[in-house]
Amino acid sequence: MTIADMLRQAAEEDGDRTALVCEGRRWSYAALWTAARGAATLFRESEARYVALLDGNGEAGVIALFGAALAGLPFAPLNYRRADAEVAALLDRIAPAWLIAGDDRAAWLGAAATVSSAAAFVAAAQAATPSAVESDGDDIAVQIFTSGTTGAPKAALLRHRHLLAYVAATATPAKAGAQEGSLVSVPPYHVANVVAVLTAVQARRRLLVLPAFAPEAWLRLAEAEAPTYAFVVPTMLARILDHLDGDDRLASLTALSYGAGPMPPALLERALECFPDVRFTNAYGLTETCATIASLTPEDHRAAFASGDPAVRARLRSAGRPLPGIEIDIRDTAGIPLPAGARGEVYARGVQVSGEYRDRDARDAGGWFATRDLGWRDADGYLFLAGRADDVIVRGGENISPGEIEAVLLTHPAIAEACAVGLPSAEWGESIGAALVLRPGHAAPEPAEMRALVKARLRSSHVPERIAVLDSLPYNELGKLLRRDVRASPLLRTASSL
Repeated sequence: MTIADMLRQAAEEDGDRTALVCEGRRWSYAALWTAARGAATLFRESEARYVALLDGNGEAGVIALFGAALAGLPFAPLNYRRADAEVAALLDRIAPAWLIAGDDRAAWLGAAATVSSAAAFVAAAQAATPSAVESDGDDIAVQIFTSGTTGAPKAALLRHRHLLAYVAATATPAKAGAQEGSLVSVPPYHVANVVAVLTAVQARRRLLVLPAFAPEAWLRLAEAEAPTYAFVVPTMLARILDHLDGDDRLASLTALSYGAGPMPPALLERALECFPDVRFTNAYGLTETCATIASLTPEDHRAAFASGDPAVRARLRSAGRPLPGIEIDIRDTAGIPLPAGARGEVYARGVQVSGEYRDRDARDAGGWFATRDLGWRDADGYLFLAGRADDVIVRGGENISPGEIEAVLLTHPAIAEACAVGLPSAEWGESIGAALVLRPGHAAPEPAEMRALVKARLRSSHVPERIAVLDSLPYNELGKLLRRDVRASPLLRTASSL
């Protein structure tokens, strides 16, 4: 079985039902299936070994995803925000590829690969003779190039069986009503987009596709199509809330998932207050784990939000507990499992966990994948994350997790966001800097007060030597904090030190 079987079954059982809405264009499941089969014919008749997408959200990407599955080729969505030279380097790694590119880049890239614009590809797929050839469940369905913040992007592989296992673990057993819809605004080169498409098709929800995120465009689509479900990253949620102005354009929304980056506690509490009837889910996962492996459920959110017990309330900052079929371990630097409460690296194992790159399988002999995320679990199994292992600050030979410091800084009532980073130090190798963002209406606390707060909760070695208040923290389009930009901040580098 492959991911294409989900679309085939939907077309056979609910062919007339609306499957996809994009910029006013509406596709039934039957029409989408026919186009995917036509795309498979195009791919199979070419010499392509990959199907690549270099464009924003749209019907072309959805058709290409399922068409590639039918043709037995990996679907490789590329980050369209990369520079042309970086894109060319990635194309060299997947040549020969059939590339679907935005109109502004299709002509430039024409010499590098078989290229068609999104509109031309969709028209050709609709006109082609439908193909019925399918691939095997162990074939590679999707290849996603990771962000490559510490080197060349790695090619993470997701096979059909990984994606199907994810859908099986997260799908609701009942078919969605015809009025239900999923609003998708995450870029197509992110695994969250891929699984959002698949879970919508599995549930027979309308897939409401926003070509590129902007808060007003997101809200206009929500007002026009009345989605019942959406996935956002924290920065998207903040911008949506800022543009709501107390109106009821999201009255149809019943469920909201978030992930791909840490959620500031103040933002989450604001959202829970703004949408008291919406079911919130925190989804934690990586590309290599085929998206979500742990989630904080709607019930967890409301119980924690209403609780007066600090330990229960703290779960709003957690990633929740493992999905069915997923095991999570916390291990020390030697790979030894740690007990509840102890901090270490997060490991994951399960049928949906790939842990595979184009050049190697990164799982150990027991099938465990090291996520490179740091964290710990409480006594009830809730997972708390403490940043990336690569972000560890090494001060005087001591490894310090920035997440520990940030969690303490965020307990101050004036602080909305916090970021701790390592700064060059002739004495210690690295010293600790902290960038803070204030809650609206609050004055900046004195650096000495913030240092005393950290010293009271953690060791003196964890106290920030430089503290600066910024207007905002830098995030990428998926809500990931850009620590390298914080490190380079002139305000932080010139802040008074201890």
